[in-house]
Amino acid sequence: MKRIKIFLVINVILMCFLRLRAQDRLYPNTFPLSDVTLPDGMFKHARDLNIEVLLQYDVDRLLAPYRKEAGLPEKAPGYPNWEGLDGHIAGHYLSALAMNYKATGHKECKRRIEYMLSELRKCQEANAINNPGWGKGYLGGFPNSEVLWSGFKIGDFKVYDSSWAPFYNLHKMYAGLRDAWLYCGYEEAKSMFLEFCDWGIAITSGLDDGQMQHMLDMEHGGMNEIFADAYQISGDKKYLDAAKRYSHRMVLEPLARETDNLDNKHANTQIPKFIGFARIAELVGDKKYDKAGNFSWETITSNRSLAFGGNSRREHFPSVNACTDFIRDVDGPESCNSYNMLKLTEVLFRQRPSAHYTDYYERTLFNHILSTQHPEHGGYVYFTPARPRHYRVYSAPNEAMWCCVGTGMENHARYNQFIYTHSGDSLFLNLFIASELNWKDRDIRLKQETGFPFEDHTKLTITQGASRFNLMVRYPGWVKKGALRVTVNGKEVKYSEFPSSYISIDRKWKKGDVLEVTMPMHSTIEHLPNVPDYIAFMHGPVLLGAKTGTEDLKGLIADDGRWSQYPGGKLLPVDKAPILIEDDMENIAGKLEPVENEPLNFKLNLKMVNPVDVKLEPFFRIHDARYMMYWLALTGNGYQTYIDSLTNLENERMAIKDRTIDFVATGEQQPETDHMLQYEKSTTGNHVDEFWRDARDNGYFSYRMKTASETNLSLMVRYWGAEWGSRKFEIYIDDEKLAAEDNTGRWNQSVFQDVEYRIPDSMVEGKENIRVKFKALQGSTAGAVYFVRLLRQD
Repeated sequence: MKRIKIFLVINVILMCFLRLRAQDRLYPNTFPLSDVTLPDGMFKHARDLNIEVLLQYDVDRLLAPYRKEAGLPEKAPGYPNWEGLDGHIAGHYLSALAMNYKATGHKECKRRIEYMLSELRKCQEANAINNPGWGKGYLGGFPNSEVLWSGFKIGDFKVYDSSWAPFYNLHKMYAGLRDAWLYCGYEEAKSMFLEFCDWGIAITSGLDDGQMQHMLDMEHGGMNEIFADAYQISGDKKYLDAAKRYSHRMVLEPLARETDNLDNKHANTQIPKFIGFARIAELVGDKKYDKAGNFSWETITSNRSLAFGGNSRREHFPSVNACTDFIRDVDGPESCNSYNMLKLTEVLFRQRPSAHYTDYYERTLFNHILSTQHPEHGGYVYFTPARPRHYRVYSAPNEAMWCCVGTGMENHARYNQFIYTHSGDSLFLNLFIASELNWKDRDIRLKQETGFPFEDHTKLTITQGASRFNLMVRYPGWVKKGALRVTVNGKEVKYSEFPSSYISIDRKWKKGDVLEVTMPMHSTIEHLPNVPDYIAFMHGPVLLGAKTGTEDLKGLIADDGRWSQYPGGKLLPVDKAPILIEDDMENIAGKLEPVENEPLNFKLNLKMVNPVDVKLEPFFRIHDARYMMYWLALTGNGYQTYIDSLTNLENERMAIKDRTIDFVATGEQQPETDHMLQYEKSTTGNHVDEFWRDARDNGYFSYRMKTASETNLSLMVRYWGAEWGSRKFEIYIDDEKLAAEDNTGRWNQSVFQDVEYRIPDSMVEGKENIRVKFKALQGSTAGAVYFVRLLRQD
């Protein structure tokens, strides 16, 4: 009995400690954003420009879906783009306001936070009254919530399965409420957050384990992370239990065994789950979750990331054999992925402070995150193509409402979050970014002065106070062994550490002390993952790119079009891009010639096929232009044969591309959503690195495709040539039969077959869009269909 009493007392003390600490912040190694200030420079410019952009959005329009679903009268119409995911931006927006207010004290950010919280509280209260069967605590703007959640609660997933990522949508508001409390201390936000978490527990309480895992098959954001946060905030174990229940075992179990099963999975569906795994491990030390979180980061950064830190193509992780898609496709790494990878990195660093986490963080922050904001109008980037001589497009306020608009709103408010961290009596100097730190617990102020990455030196000066602490100076992985130079008050610091580590300087620091770090940068190359003939040039941690022209930058600033996030200008042939010829490939970076008086600019004086006069410069400075980040680099022996083969393949692809009006990558989440997929008795999968969709037993699937108001069209459909079983189905254009097809035993060849069907003009005349449907016959299968294209006839 005595031991039980002691345990209860300790538990009460622990819960009080958790609450007190959580009221300050969830992340004990970080400094409040207000305690790290940025002087004039590119990072402060990016943050301040982002605030200007944020204040152009109409808050009532962002909140319109929440009022609608709560049964409250309309104050303003909702935003039209990305219908079906209504409301997801509002949560990101609340997070961004909270971060920016904490960092800058901007009064309009504060006013908008308080207005949003007031309006959201009204919605939460109205949901409890107007939807008593399922709505207590609910705070979502998801369309048709009444039908969706009333059925979902009793295990009827029909509406859920046909909707677009409901929990992904809700997760954004969960995070927004958490951040309004975390960064700004709004207790009302904390209360609303926990009530919303209680709803998340109640709405799934009737589901068995199988139903729960089925629910998690759909993209659901970082719901497990949210419940882990709720556990840390409240100390209530029910939220920890929920965090584990919301964890998707399809990826948790293999990753915990250090098995990479990520091929062909939607990248930004997975990474938020991994953040949740790491958060659970951080709070309770669970080994399975710890291994899964760590291994996910290791395999993505080591095997699946490009030179600028981003990952994925067509929003999915490619397999080894499909990595050439990075060169072929225009929808390259997605900004959301890097946003989430930096969050995952921060969680892992808190548990095991290591410079290899910081090396990745720095690379991705400078090269991807910073580059995804236009430096003049502040628009956000969705895809960053790696395809030679393509370009990026940017969002416009109050129009495009992509997922990467939401994460973009937050990205540029967080630049000062990881410059410095602390643990016990140690202060970590992680990033070389000009800044000032007010370490209140030690009554220490310090100032970092640097022009990095345009100079290879930083100076840290203690400007106030005196305290003994261990200053952990990062030795970047991109500095050669023994090349780093560190001095304190002019005296050189001896060290034995290697690159990608921290150098410990434990002393009593006082006002006037000066630490100086010189970190010589040099040029290197990095090979495209699994496609070694393509290389990127780095100088230190900075990706060097080259502008190659400004022709046909179609949709450079996106409108509200459903596909406007894609850079839709003409594809320039890959085989006509500059190709480097060099026999001493591994030393090719040493041949870059610095441009005088232009730091981080280089001449590319190398032998080329398709030669151009270009200048290499930091990729994060390239905007409003086509560019090269990866270069085909071949040796002089036999390069012509390689190029001839490449040209033949490229000519075939370009011929089809030139005829294409619209296309659907079947089985892939975003392209199918973009084309308003409808289906019954339909499944998807992947075979030889291509996604497919089929339908069975009178089931069907269909897509809305644009015609550009043209006639003389054909439908091209890709099939696999060695399918089993009965493959009888019909193809319809707007419910009018186009073809009756029977692929049963048709080819018996294990290669893809592209079949073209001529569409009578009467089926498309006068139409801007058509619905293309594949319908299985009874006892048979329609497909599998691997790709659908609407073409102009030859």
